[in-house]
Amino acid sequence: MPLPLLLLLLLLPLTLATALPASPLNDDVLSLILLKSSLQDPLSSLSSWNEDDELPCNWLHLQCDPLTSRVVVLSLNSLSLSGHLPRGLERLQSLHTLSISNNNLSGELPPQLSLLTSLTSLNLSHNQLSGRIPEDLGALSSLRSLDLSGNSLSGPIPESLFSGKACSSLRSLSLSDNRLEGSLPMSLPQCSFLLHLNVSGNQLSGLPDGVWALSRLRVLDLSRNSFSGAVPETIADVHNLKTLRLNGNGFSGTIPAGLGLCPHLNMLDLGDNSFSGSMPESIQSLTALFYFSLMNNKLSGEIPEWIGNVSNLQHLDLSNNEFAGAIPESLGNLRDLNYLSFSGNMLTGFIPASIAECSKLIEVRLRANNLNGSIPKGLFDLELQLLDLSSNKLSGSIPPGSTSFSQSLRSLDLSDNELNGVIPEEMALYFNLKYLNISHNDLRTRLPPELGSFRNLSVLDFRNSGIYGPIPGDLCDSGSLTVLQLDGNSVAGSIPEEIGNCSSLYLLSLSHNALTGSIPAAISRLKKLKILNLEFNNLTGEIPQQLGTLTNLLAVNISHNMLVGRLPTGGIFQSLDKSALQGNLGICSPLLTGPCKMNVPKPLVLNPNAYHQDNGSDVVTDATPVIKSKHKRFLSISSIVAISAAFFIVLGVLAVALLNVSARRRIGLLENALESICSSSSTKSGGPAVGKTVIFTPRTNRKTEEMVIGAETLLAKATEIGRGVFGAVFKAPVGEGRTVAIKKLITSNIIQYHEDFDREVRTLAKAKHLNLLPLKGYYWTPQLQLLISDYLPGGSLHSWLHARSEAMAPLSWPNRFKITLGTAKGLAYLHQSFRPPIIHYNIKPSNILLDENFNPKITDFGLARLLPKLDKHVISSRFQSAMGYMAPELACQSLRINEKCDVYGFGVLILELVTGRKAVEYGEDDVVILIDQVRAMLEQGNALDCVDQSMGEFPEEEVLPVMKLGLVCTSQIPSSRPSMAEVVQILQVIKTPVLDRMEAF
Repeated sequence: MPLPLLLLLLLLPLTLATALPASPLNDDVLSLILLKSSLQDPLSSLSSWNEDDELPCNWLHLQCDPLTSRVVVLSLNSLSLSGHLPRGLERLQSLHTLSISNNNLSGELPPQLSLLTSLTSLNLSHNQLSGRIPEDLGALSSLRSLDLSGNSLSGPIPESLFSGKACSSLRSLSLSDNRLEGSLPMSLPQCSFLLHLNVSGNQLSGLPDGVWALSRLRVLDLSRNSFSGAVPETIADVHNLKTLRLNGNGFSGTIPAGLGLCPHLNMLDLGDNSFSGSMPESIQSLTALFYFSLMNNKLSGEIPEWIGNVSNLQHLDLSNNEFAGAIPESLGNLRDLNYLSFSGNMLTGFIPASIAECSKLIEVRLRANNLNGSIPKGLFDLELQLLDLSSNKLSGSIPPGSTSFSQSLRSLDLSDNELNGVIPEEMALYFNLKYLNISHNDLRTRLPPELGSFRNLSVLDFRNSGIYGPIPGDLCDSGSLTVLQLDGNSVAGSIPEEIGNCSSLYLLSLSHNALTGSIPAAISRLKKLKILNLEFNNLTGEIPQQLGTLTNLLAVNISHNMLVGRLPTGGIFQSLDKSALQGNLGICSPLLTGPCKMNVPKPLVLNPNAYHQDNGSDVVTDATPVIKSKHKRFLSISSIVAISAAFFIVLGVLAVALLNVSARRRIGLLENALESICSSSSTKSGGPAVGKTVIFTPRTNRKTEEMVIGAETLLAKATEIGRGVFGAVFKAPVGEGRTVAIKKLITSNIIQYHEDFDREVRTLAKAKHLNLLPLKGYYWTPQLQLLISDYLPGGSLHSWLHARSEAMAPLSWPNRFKITLGTAKGLAYLHQSFRPPIIHYNIKPSNILLDENFNPKITDFGLARLLPKLDKHVISSRFQSAMGYMAPELACQSLRINEKCDVYGFGVLILELVTGRKAVEYGEDDVVILIDQVRAMLEQGNALDCVDQSMGEFPEEEVLPVMKLGLVCTSQIPSSRPSMAEVVQILQVIKTPVLDRMEAF
């Protein structure tokens, strides 16, 4: 601690206890200087705070009472401040407003805050404060507003907060987005003057009945917790309510009709619960309602005609329920509606033309119903940004769009319908369109040449839509296309050379068409390409060797064409399996049993007798003698064929021999790995390298020389147990029956300076959580870097799911749920407890280890911090082995990489746990992406067919929500994915007593 601050802390009690009357002005200066000393101020926002000033009233970010010169307002919002709140603030006895929100404050709330007796408003929201809410805050008799939202506060909400003096004055309380648990205090109903109550985004479960009797409430937000049970009809007593948010809980039963007696209600969100029955008619009385969501419940019946009477609605979401019947014509009365979603129901009939009367609509989502008839032309006259009519039974043609429609539209999904006819020419004017999907229709039209006009298009999906004709050469003029899928059509002609202009493309799928010609070498310019599917076409020639330079390529299928010759020597091509190559004329691969054909010029064979004249005749007969020349030797055709065959046989023998040598070398690698490790720790002179070992225990006082020898001895006994993107992992005994895991880092691209390496590893070592495998220490030399952690004999989740031995029983659903929840908690801890957050970047089953009780331990977290430059392209190439787990934004320059990358990988992990299948599987004819398969089966109502049957009995009421959560986490749009903290809360909501009984069994 700095000496001036230490002296200040020592003198402060003397100042407070002195018998001489202290100047109140000096008390304010002293308290504020103490606050300044305890904070880090990177923007120098507190530079005007000078301890030599007699009064603080000219300082920035505060206000004084003009009569007493005492500080009454202290506002330090959004100044990037960090550190702890110190003791001594209680000397600001005239302070009535204290606001330090949107900073990086950490530590616990000091209980001395309760001594600020004049305080009316306390706002410490959106920091990193932890610990429990002090009991003494309830003693603030003048407190009207308390905002502690957006922190990491834990434990229960203290009863004294509502039973103390503060309760009589408290008007607004926000504790949202923390880690609070338990029940809302039974004393809460005593705060009868409370107007605003927000406890959303916590882990709260119990709810006192008196909450529904707080008649003065204007805002009640209980969303994203674990509350359950029915909402009573007495909700009508809270007749002043304007905002009611109960979404993201486990509320059940019917929606209370008493809600219709809250005439001021303008926001009603009951989504993500288990409400059943029909919508109560009393809702039509809520004439002020502008936001109404019932998404993700079990509501049934028809969507009532009276919904058109709620005339102020702007947001209407009834998606993912069991509503049936037709869409009411009365929707046209909702002239202010800008968001409409009826997706995931059982609606039938036509889409009413009256929807076009809702002229302010921006998003329309009607996917996954049974709607039929044609698309109303009026929809294509609105200024929509998103239109999703996919997975219905719509027929007819695609309407032409108006000028306003073409200028505003960003996303159009008409897939999985029965549409026919041509693609309208007006579609060429959709300059701002980013997502276009008309797959799985029956259009029977040519591939429109206007595709090159889509200057902002990112995803183009025309699969199985009856398209024919050539691929336009100007398709990629914009360079923004990332996904191109034309599979299952009659696209003909050659793949244009201009395909190399698609610089952003990461998925190119042209399978099951009639393409001819050769594979263009221009594809090698697609440096971001990850998936290339060209199977079932009529492509000829050899595969361009330049494709071997595509280091990001993770999946290739060129089967069932007419290709010949050698595979490219680089990239993924040497590891392709048989299914990706079979069905060609003559590809050269040891996996194929067919002939190997090379596109080489035929040898020139000369008949020596052709130029021998006999009696002036040019005629050559079989009896003509062969004249042997001393200067030229000519081979017969049969000799050349024999020599060629022998040549290829020799090549084959050499190839087999090399493969055997390679296999023997791989076997010997395990035996000699430690020898190479130890040799790498020596200097060029042959002596031991100058290194340093750090063990994060009190035993770090051992001598460096002893630890160098100890490290080499330790590695000499180690055996390799796996390899990852950062290096090999060994297990090694350390005595007394204990075994540790040692990761030998790949030195290339790792931080090369010990100080930087030490700083980053120590940061990772601070991560202490039940579901993390902590670092125990490290060993460093310029040539050798090791990370030391505990060894878990239970193996990885990958081995239990995808490489299970006969001795390993299938994972039960309770264990799978435990693994899911534990992994989520570990990731949430990494994201919330560090600033900047620790991002894993490589969530997959092989990085989840299990202990003897199937508790998950995340390993390899934060190792991207050891890269000298945390660049998304470096990360993308480093983790290219994580096929199927990488978030799409890792390949997009324009998107900011953040914690949502981990959420995507976690979503894939969920689907693997539920289905027991790998993220990407290679079949004989295609590549199966798990996310797409699960989503398709869920939309078809066959979701349970995806579930891994090896785990035996399972509760559908848990498995299906977990599966849906996995799909939400893998949204292509990062902002649509929940945070890991929200994921934990959702999983805790899903957990039911049924699961508890299964675990007990």
